[in-house]
Amino acid sequence: MYNTQENQAQTAPIPVGCGPVLPVLGRDTTTLRQQVFEHVRAAGRAARADITRALGISAGSTTALTADLISRGMLREVDGLAREQGRGRPPVALEVVPDCKHVIGIKLSDETHTAVLTDLSGNVLADTSLTTPQPRKAVDVILDEMDALIAQLLSASGKSMGEINAVGVGLSGIVDHMTGTVAWSPLLTAVDTDLKSAFSRRHSCPLYVDNDANMLTLAELWFGAGRELSNFAVVTIEHGVGMGLVLDSRLFRGSRGMGLELGHTKVQLDGALCRCGQRGCLEAYLADYALAREAGTALDRGPRNLQSPNAMLEMLYAQAKAGNKSASTIFQRAGRYLSVALSNVVQLFDPELIILSGGRMRYDYLYAESVMTEMQRLTLSEGRPPCPVEIHGWGDLVWARGATALALAAVTDAALNDTRP
Repeated sequence: MYNTQENQAQTAPIPVGCGPVLPVLGRDTTTLRQQVFEHVRAAGRAARADITRALGISAGSTTALTADLISRGMLREVDGLAREQGRGRPPVALEVVPDCKHVIGIKLSDETHTAVLTDLSGNVLADTSLTTPQPRKAVDVILDEMDALIAQLLSASGKSMGEINAVGVGLSGIVDHMTGTVAWSPLLTAVDTDLKSAFSRRHSCPLYVDNDANMLTLAELWFGAGRELSNFAVVTIEHGVGMGLVLDSRLFRGSRGMGLELGHTKVQLDGALCRCGQRGCLEAYLADYALAREAGTALDRGPRNLQSPNAMLEMLYAQAKAGNKSASTIFQRAGRYLSVALSNVVQLFDPELIILSGGRMRYDYLYAESVMTEMQRLTLSEGRPPCPVEIHGWGDLVWARGATALALAAVTDAALNDTRP
């Protein structure tokens, strides 16, 4: 006899769920127990019969696996699913016990760090931000800023550090996700920084590190438009130009964390100087610091009269909208470089969807009809439907929420994949 929580079912709404909805191909290294749990979490609430059909397993296996997950305190039984044909008692369903585990996600950036604390169901319990005084700093300073964010989240949520099961961090640069080493980042003064080990010397809970574009892609895969897509790409335009890619419902990272650095693909030999130290990178023509560099000339600002990059860009955009030809030419040229980059993404990966995101997407010159037309002209797509492009003007917190997805995946692996081959 099932121990259902009938009184809760009368009032509690069905959770919306989080995580990829479509199955991941080739999941031979994931236990069936974990697949059951992830199906329930993605659905928000699911009956045992739904799990049996979705995973193609026997009813007996479903009963045994869900009983194990209930005993672990990760799933619970509830009423509340719709009656079949309007008759009888609502079928017993399963949903995640949200408070059994908690994670923190942090997005480190040039000007403002953001952080989010969520439960195992992906519900946001607290969020915060921290203005940073300088773009490049030593790892100890970065850790101090992360500690400040964590302290603010714990205070706001009433949680203790002992209740946090993992922390996920996203930052720009070349990151080895497997080791937690940052080979290079514009935020750090040193190269080959072992951020994971440095964090472990301060805290007992594990840290998981990845490129920030991957974090935004995880946000789309777990909480956004990518939940029901098997293959899609995310291109971000902010302080730099990044890219994330999902193939077969799984985030693709490359073999050494250097894949998908779209901003550092070369579009002009011996071209403009990029902040990575090389010349001719896409980022050097499209990122905010590149546009601000051009804005100094267009707005007749001398080297001693330069404002912050954000202020320069806002003024440049206002001038372009007011009819300043020099200002509008800068955005138009950036749009042409973006069209080249997007056509290359289509030619290489043929995604179902490209999502353009980041703070700079508020500048409509970057996704004007001429940019999309040029992208299609440069793509070998005759006789086929063009790749759709969506503009998502996510705010800063969604990057941190993507970092919680990184931590949630790791926590789930650790808790449920204990019989992995």
